[in-house]
Amino acid sequence: MAQEQVEEYLETIYDIETKDGTAKTTAIAKCLNVAPASVTEVLKSLSEKGFVQHEPYRGATLTENGKKIAEKIKRRHRLLEVFLTNVLRISREKVHAEACKMEHTISNETENALCRMLDAPARCPHGSPIFPCNKGVANCAECQAIADTGTSETLRHKKVIPITDLNPTQEGQIAFIRGDCKVVQRLSDLGLTLGTNVSVTRKTPLNGPVEVFVRRTKLAIDHAIAENIFVDTAGTGG
Repeated sequence: MAQEQVEEYLETIYDIETKDGTAKTTAIAKCLNVAPASVTEVLKSLSEKGFVQHEPYRGATLTENGKKIAEKIKRRHRLLEVFLTNVLRISREKVHAEACKMEHTISNETENALCRMLDAPARCPHGSPIFPCNKGVANCAECQAIADTGTSETLRHKKVIPITDLNPTQEGQIAFIRGDCKVVQRLSDLGLTLGTNVSVTRKTPLNGPVEVFVRRTKLAIDHAIAENIFVDTAGTGG
């Protein structure tokens, strides 16, 4: 099976699973415009490769490995949509189809360069979140410094999520801040620094402020800022 086909299926399953919990064969077939029998054969192959868990007549869910690939393709797709919209000025109605063609062909280097050039956008033109990179950096300024000096890159092996994805009372340790030195300094002044434990005490509706507890203090943070603070929940009881 071609890598592009693998990625297309994993991305489709990711979308359906995110919405419905499980990706039914018929739903996958409809999204990809293929016969259900063809989907069943592909799911068997993806299951053998360790990318999905597939139960006949019940559907498929992604394994951790499958989800990692799907999220990487999603990140590329959404970065490309920002590039096509903001830089090339292609109409928003066309950028999704164009990004679909390009997402399987760009390299990691191009993906990272796009992110830096676009100032690490948080969302695509359609409002979907853009996942953080997997570089072992604390913030975007460090990423730029590595690119400027040609320093060897390290990778972040732990999964991080934005503070906005934490449930009330759930705790995480700040592992990455999406933003430049000014953003990092502003958050540092509030006590939100790398390695600091933080928990969510309240989330207001309609993307309103997020109330967090950090260093024995409650803070109300704008949602747009909070979604750029990423935490590792492993080992924190979260």
